[in-house]
Amino acid sequence: MQDNAELLALVNTPTQAALLADIETRLSEGQGFTIATLNLDHLVKLRENAAFRAAYSQHSHVVADGRPVVWLRRLSGRPVELVPGSDLIDPLMALAARLDVPVAFLGSTETTLATAAERLEAAHPGLRVVTRIAPPFGFDPDGPEGMTALNALAASGAKLCLLALGAPKQERLAARAARHLPHCGFVSIGAGLDFIAGSQKRAPVWVRRLSLEWLWRMLSDPRRLAGRYLRCAMILPGLAGAAVLRRG
Repeated sequence: MQDNAELLALVNTPTQAALLADIETRLSEGQGFTIATLNLDHLVKLRENAAFRAAYSQHSHVVADGRPVVWLRRLSGRPVELVPGSDLIDPLMALAARLDVPVAFLGSTETTLATAAERLEAAHPGLRVVTRIAPPFGFDPDGPEGMTALNALAASGAKLCLLALGAPKQERLAARAARHLPHCGFVSIGAGLDFIAGSQKRAPVWVRRLSLEWLWRMLSDPRRLAGRYLRCAMILPGLAGAAVLRRG
């Protein structure tokens, strides 16, 4: 099990502005990257899943996607900004359009990917979504299907790929992809494309501002999410203790 202090130290990019500035440089120079968005559910999985920990350790950028992560970092004396993965999509697509960087979407469903591509291309003139890959049910990022997807990405010429597979699959695929496609950038965005396409409904802005998006999600799907949020709540005391000790 990974130490709580080590988990809190995973965020290595403190603000969205810093992230986008570095990504612009990398895209302009043809350098690859991998972006993970750390939240409390990820922290639970990282404590339990060695393959997930290994994948996370290989990411070039980790941002804080979740108020608890922001609060814990503030408690440790090392503040970071909230940078939800879903909120990165528009600025990254604007950047891709401006730099003429071809984009790929991988994950979710064919219908969602097609609708998201249409809406994002309309919102960002010049954006080119050159391939959309909706993996089959049970997709294994570490198996032959994962390599098939990476080969399709390589053939498309995409230099920026949004991964919408959910954790830990998207982070594991990103780590693998970085080795095989070192000049492409990979961003794990979870349900971000589903929100854009309208296949899932995101919490209203006022709910997010009150830091209650977790409650919105749980009430929308209590059978699936109640247990997840209970496990998240159970690790908070240990993480808070580690944050206080790290401050000292």
